[in-house]
Amino acid sequence: MAFVVGLTGGIGCGKSSASQFFSDLGIDVIDTDVIARTLTQPHGLAIQLIRNTFQDALITADGALDREKMRNLIYSDSDSRLKLENILHPLILKETVQQIAQTQSSYIIVVVPLLFETDDYNNIIQRILVVDCEERQQVLRTMARSNLSEQQVIAIMTAQVLRKERLQKADDVIINDKDIDSLKAQVIQLHHKYLILSENKLDTEI
Repeated sequence: MAFVVGLTGGIGCGKSSASQFFSDLGIDVIDTDVIARTLTQPHGLAIQLIRNTFQDALITADGALDREKMRNLIYSDSDSRLKLENILHPLILKETVQQIAQTQSSYIIVVVPLLFETDDYNNIIQRILVVDCEERQQVLRTMARSNLSEQQVIAIMTAQVLRKERLQKADDVIINDKDIDSLKAQVIQLHHKYLILSENKLDTEI
């Protein structure tokens, strides 16, 4: 079985930038957010299931998931969030497993923003990498890249696992509080580490 690293972190911490650097190094990256967007685009596999549960309240005119309405609903209504997760998470997990089976690189990065909020990936991931930064940086970065207000960003952060808990559960941590070169250097260092770990895993399986 492939050596799989689960990459996670709070909103605005730099998960996408870190995963892109791994990809640039020739590592296969599977992003569960990308899978989720595919499942919820017009005629996506999750759309009819969402419509069955929420009617057309969360569906756009062209048949996609209305992400803004979804975000407003799930962060104000925990029952609705759970219903949506029960629809999406099994589909995302199934697609993730299928993509892992098709990978070719020495190890695999699977980006799971809500890794600690679910047990779905416990049997898939061998190591956890957390991308971290100060909470104020999270807020400012997220506001800069989106149309979200500070209050909305804080609501999202509140619904996620606490920063302290993420760091406690991490096997490896990238501190993304400086410039992009610092982030890249940390990714390269971990890349060499993961190559060794994946080789050792392969040796024990032979």
